[in-house]
Amino acid sequence: MTTLMKAPTTRRAPNTDRPSRKRGGLAVSRALLWPALIASIVLTQIPFVVTIFYSLQSWNLLRPGDRGFTGLDNYAHVLSDGSFLSSLGATVAVTGTSVVLSTLLGMLFAVLLDRSFPGRGVARTLMITPFLVMPAAAALIWKWSILDATTGMANWGLGLLGIPPVAWNTEVPIVTIILVLTWQYTPFAMLILLAGLQAQNKEVLEAAAVDGAGPLRTFSWITLPHLRQYIEIAVLLASIMLLQVFDPIAIMTRGTGGTKTLSYLLYERAFVGLEVGEATAYGVMTVLVTILVATVALRTLFKVFSTEGLGR
Repeated sequence: MTTLMKAPTTRRAPNTDRPSRKRGGLAVSRALLWPALIASIVLTQIPFVVTIFYSLQSWNLLRPGDRGFTGLDNYAHVLSDGSFLSSLGATVAVTGTSVVLSTLLGMLFAVLLDRSFPGRGVARTLMITPFLVMPAAAALIWKWSILDATTGMANWGLGLLGIPPVAWNTEVPIVTIILVLTWQYTPFAMLILLAGLQAQNKEVLEAAAVDGAGPLRTFSWITLPHLRQYIEIAVLLASIMLLQVFDPIAIMTRGTGGTKTLSYLLYERAFVGLEVGEATAYGVMTVLVTILVATVALRTLFKVFSTEGLGR
């Protein structure tokens, strides 16, 4: 009778090096982020803290020796002054209208450029060009070449139709600013929405066509819900950028006709009135308004991502 000897099983010792290796890799990754974080703090947060410090000072460049701590008096003056509320209204009007028009036109051009046609690459390049032009250069082109009362191309076109010329920069200044901003930021919205259209599942569109859905119904019930998060990204980023617009207003209208936004009001207080403390208070209030707008938009954006982007 033979007995089978069962070989003793050797239990492999747990690998304790893997967790430590993982922690070491995580520490290295965090260490690599420190230079960028420090540079970001130095370039953004320290100047903002200095701005807050200056906003608590009574400082006029015409009286350099008469400077001292004034507390919240500058903020009280800003909130009680009618200029702040009127500038806030102008900022909302200019930014809101420009963002809405840019998004709608960007949607139209994105849908057109998503189709195949000869010269589509050239058309896309030409459509992106306005966003690449410097804001100051764009404002000068619109002011003198397009909207000038005597030699502008806009009045030349109106003359062909028998319409009298319009002094755009003085008669309808807010319209001119909205035109320039819409022209410049429509390509930005178009790029984001075009990326969303190209990310759409083509099989779903083919299935809708097979089921008899027309182009309008397909766009309304399939494409538009798919583009919702892309639209909100475009609106969010465009709003943040347009809240800080200064060049077209300073060059074309100089804040007249309801175009004195918060950015131009800050410039006026600092470099015309030479009130450094009051101007920095306006700057802090402008930052707070921007953060408020971004927070509301981001809450909506994250809500869309959590309900749609992660799946239900």
